Amino acid sequence: MKVLVKVTRNYQVTIPASVRERLGIRIGDLLSVEVDGDRIILRKVVQEIPTIRLGRELTIDDIDRLIEEGLMRNAGGSD
Repeated sequence: MKVLVKVTRNYQVTIPASVRERLGIRIGDLLSVEVDGDRIILRKVVQEIPTIRLGRELTIDDIDRLIEEGLMRNAGGSD
């Protein structure tokens, strides 16, 4: 699929509806921008929301620990 878009004076472009629908891009989604030679590559960032099945109720300490682990994982860090 090839579609032409125009760069506005604020250096913005609109993603055509056909492309948004095909990729499932919604308001608030994140896109990564990569330059490859003379090409600009936009990719939809898939954010995983982890599911936790502990078989018990979460404590405040559990929640704090899981948040910290998620932040470290998203930042590319490790424990």
